[in-house]
Amino acid sequence: MMGDGGVKQILAKPIQLADQVSKWADDAHSFKQDCAELKAKTERLAGLLRQAARADLYERPTRRIMDDTEQVLDKALALVEKCRAHGLVRRLFTIIPATAFKKMSTQLDNSIGDVSWLIRVSSSSGSDDGDFDTHLGLPPIAQNEPILFLIWEQIATMHTGSLDTRADAAASLVSLARDNDRYGKLIIEEDGVGPLLRLVKEGRPEGQESAAHAIGLLARDPESVEQMVLAGVCSVFSKVLKDGPMKVQAMVAWAVAELAASHPKCQDVFAQNHVVRLLVSHLAFETVQEHSKYTVPSKGISIHSVVLANNSTNTTANAAAAMALDNGAEQALVKHPNTITDQNASKNQMHSVIESTMAAKSSKTPANTKSHTNPHVAGSNGKQQKVPLSGASIKGREFEDPATKAYMKAMAAKALWQLAKGNPSVCNSITESRALLCFAVLLEKGAEEVQYYSAMALMDIARVAEQHSDLRRSAFKPSSPAARAVVDQLLRIVEKADYDDLLVPCIVALGSLSRTFRATETRIIAPLVRLLDEREAIVSKEAAIALTKFACTDNYLHLDHSKAIINAGGAKDLVQLVYFGEQAVQVAALILLCYIALHVPDSEALAQAEVLTVLEWSSKQGYMVQDPTVDTLLPEAKVRLELYQSRSRRGYH
Repeated sequence: MMGDGGVKQILAKPIQLADQVSKWADDAHSFKQDCAELKAKTERLAGLLRQAARADLYERPTRRIMDDTEQVLDKALALVEKCRAHGLVRRLFTIIPATAFKKMSTQLDNSIGDVSWLIRVSSSSGSDDGDFDTHLGLPPIAQNEPILFLIWEQIATMHTGSLDTRADAAASLVSLARDNDRYGKLIIEEDGVGPLLRLVKEGRPEGQESAAHAIGLLARDPESVEQMVLAGVCSVFSKVLKDGPMKVQAMVAWAVAELAASHPKCQDVFAQNHVVRLLVSHLAFETVQEHSKYTVPSKGISIHSVVLANNSTNTTANAAAAMALDNGAEQALVKHPNTITDQNASKNQMHSVIESTMAAKSSKTPANTKSHTNPHVAGSNGKQQKVPLSGASIKGREFEDPATKAYMKAMAAKALWQLAKGNPSVCNSITESRALLCFAVLLEKGAEEVQYYSAMALMDIARVAEQHSDLRRSAFKPSSPAARAVVDQLLRIVEKADYDDLLVPCIVALGSLSRTFRATETRIIAPLVRLLDEREAIVSKEAAIALTKFACTDNYLHLDHSKAIINAGGAKDLVQLVYFGEQAVQVAALILLCYIALHVPDSEALAQAEVLTVLEWSSKQGYMVQDPTVDTLLPEAKVRLELYQSRSRRGYH
């Protein structure tokens, strides 16, 4: 809407023109009857313009309608001026077409209709008595652009309507934004973001949900997201994620994902508004125990003796888990049994991991760090000190229906995935929280949708960790129970080898984490090697790329990993892929084969698989040597193999 100064400035000239037309119409010497009819319509238009000047008008259509009205009044003034001509000669040479007055009358009628619509759309929608349920209809000016005026009507309703009518208008904007990208751009250009955000803050749940849905749909490109960020979308969404109804929070989380996907630069702004922390809280709700259920003992007691404050029956199990974490024993790690009889043991182990990790997180949290903490944490003096519980409000969440809870988790995981993508700072915030542990639990036990988004989030966090050693060392160190739980879940899916939405992101994540594994960690290579023989080309390609990250020279343990790939039967599979795979698979397999040949050139398995022959054949394939990595590795790998295997090759002939 617009202030009084803006309204008066826009309406001043049309009002003056209308008064001038009425005055000159009285002085007409010819076509007096026609001028009288124009005067009547002009006076009616002037009255509407003065009424509009007293209203709180929606600026965008106001400027458009006033520009058109001003042009019509200019033409009316020119027409009546011709009718004021004095003297016989001037009247003879003043030619007025017979249709001029009819045409002008129609144009004034249209202007009257436009201004009437403007007044109604800017004020009538504000009634709270429920009478504003019918469509206002489009003004005459909207004949060429009906959608624009429909958008204006909905946005005006969003400005001045009751909560119910604003909710209906938001639902209409959702339909328009979903149907057409151009309509979405128009909603933003016509200042629709502000009233949508106000409805997210102030509306009833249905209206809040529709408004958040509309904002998510408007996030089609970086420029649109930038405008929404400048309008304050991050702070509004943060407040809803903290205090709003869960259905609205789930829609807001979805919208956060849409905004971050379209414009990654907004990731940091969301993080600064605590959105990451709040999303993790939603992800953790009923996934792992809340921090508020833990008591941290006074100074001098080992952190690994942390016990559940409200469950004394678990004391022995918790102490055993804490001791296992101290000793680095495998009992504290998540295992995934192949038999049904071992499932209870698996659940107990996961429970131990959760408890151990939560205790460790609590002990590491600095005093000045915002985190999910116990509101009654013992201080160094042995007395209880109150620490505020941060994160989303949990009041009433436990009573939500299971479908809403599952959708909330899925959208929280999706939002965290998009916020983490390529952003080391956000990834660091996520991995310092409970999120890794939540992703591990949900990857095993969550609904299908939340499993997928958890896998995608882990994949992109691992990708960032691959490029940033500090994050890799802090988040995925081998002694971390949460990191081990994540690896166990990724490995479980890779070993299962079912071609679904989870398999590829889990392969990619394991490859990105290749430099975090110790030489004694021997269980990763073989499952990836088995996937080289997969019928799906994308799986074979990603498995080859992941194994390349184990075998490449940048990996400190490349020699151990290269031997492990050979021992798992990888040489034969790679030869088959280089010869018969799809082009992208051929290149990926060839790069891996070159690295293995460089590091283990004296391998008998490579000689039996005739890898040197494969490399010589590949060097003659133009599309392969065009790859810069192949162009660099292939000649050196051939030289190394010729040095160690030329004699054995001569023995074959």
